[in-house]
Amino acid sequence: RAWFMARYLNPNSYIWDGPEADFTPESDDIPWDLIPERKITSEDVKYLLSSHYQGTPYDPYAGYGDHRENGKYRSIGINRTDFMGMMEIRPDAPAETAGIEWIAYGSNAFNTMVPFFANVQDTPAYFKNTNGTVSTESFYWTSRLIAVLADSGFPKALFFIEDYQMKVQAKGRQIIKRVENEILSANGLGRDTKASGKKLTAKAIQEKLAAANEEIAAMVKKEAEKTLKKVLDESSNKMRNQYARSDV
Repeated sequence: RAWFMARYLNPNSYIWDGPEADFTPESDDIPWDLIPERKITSEDVKYLLSSHYQGTPYDPYAGYGDHRENGKYRSIGINRTDFMGMMEIRPDAPAETAGIEWIAYGSNAFNTMVPFFANVQDTPAYFKNTNGTVSTESFYWTSRLIAVLADSGFPKALFFIEDYQMKVQAKGRQIIKRVENEILSANGLGRDTKASGKKLTAKAIQEKLAAANEEIAAMVKKEAEKTLKKVLDESSNKMRNQYARSDV
């Protein structure tokens, strides 16, 4: 796992693959304090925590190479993952909106991470009201259903999962940026200061951030349900008792 992470963050620092590799997955002396070759994004962290050795012979989902190597090593993004939480403190943002908490439920290989403003007093119901009853009204259970269905039909489901991940992360960032600009503008700090009336109080800002989180949760629920339907349809078409419609 250290090999995969270092290989991703420092691809040019050493030779990681082939017979002339400086380090392999079984090396005991992989450097642990390398400086990444570029700045790391939240998406990079999520990619690594979702790792199943994609792009290498050790990927359990690989349809190429020596199949004896597929799944040879334990992945980072295993099936037993239940939760991922990542706190991002942005130094270039106002103090009231600087904290973003990224949340993901279920196996990281198949889930999506969701950004929420941290300066709030509550969490949207879709993310917090989880109990032992499987329900699509819970992001946790929806994420687990998507994962188990996508796993069984991985080659085709991968396209649905990647689209799901990109849409949620992009739309989440858009909402955060828009609301942040609205707060800056209201307080006369943004680019558009023409509409700067009475400045927002700390409480008003919290309420606005909480409303933004609810908007993000609603967007995520919609995208998750669409993805669940896609992977369900794909898995249903691969059931062992399937027959062509023309068969009578």
